Amino acid sequence: MSSLSQLEPRHVKSSSNTQDDVVYEYIFDAILEQRLAPGTKLSEEALGEIFGVSRTIIRRALLRLSHEQVVSIRPNRGAVVASPSVDEARQIFAARRVVELAVIELVVKNVTPQSLARIRAMVQAEQDAFERGDIGSGIRLSGEFHLELANIANNMPLLNFQRSVVSQTSLIIAQYEVGHQAQCSCNEHEALLLAIESGDPARAMAMMKKHLDHIEGKLNLDNESASTDLHVVFSDVVKKQPPTRRG
Repeated sequence: MSSLSQLEPRHVKSSSNTQDDVVYEYIFDAILEQRLAPGTKLSEEALGEIFGVSRTIIRRALLRLSHEQVVSIRPNRGAVVASPSVDEARQIFAARRVVELAVIELVVKNVTPQSLARIRAMVQAEQDAFERGDIGSGIRLSGEFHLELANIANNMPLLNFQRSVVSQTSLIIAQYEVGHQAQCSCNEHEALLLAIESGDPARAMAMMKKHLDHIEGKLNLDNESASTDLHVVFSDVVKKQPPTRRG
């Protein structure tokens, strides 16, 4: 079986991660970047070939993603990328408002000059990605900005919930948003940082609510055209992999 040590995606922080950790993070990244279309069938066999691991490892990664509600596992039919309905999308945004407002209030209390510098660098990387036309990386970095806020908040249950609602929101945007207004996102993230820097929780919470309202306001019932071909989505993995040995 091939090692995944050369394939660690951006979210993987430790060299001690298991193979299903790495597969999980690759699929999570693909959802954040909107490279996986809602409703895409996640074939255990195809993913096992792509990553060079057993179906058992793929199954564990998919089960973790299903707990975050970004993958649906259907009895006797396998797993698919979740495809939220309009009503579900509204519920997810309502839940996200609750968690984001709680997060931003804690961030104002817990932020340090070091963590502020780190997250400001993420906003700059997000803007750079959009400016060079790398939409997928820009979208992922936009999601990671919100995950980093939850990390700064220093509350693990909120961070875990944030991972779920941010990735679910990415699926909703992939289904229902018309166009990408990257500059608006970057500008609003910078405005959020300024509000955090001011030390005023009410100002930061008001800015976060405005930001989420803006995201939801761009949604409609049209579909985006992310790929449903797993080999296309994970082409970077395929290129790095040696010939697959089953195990």
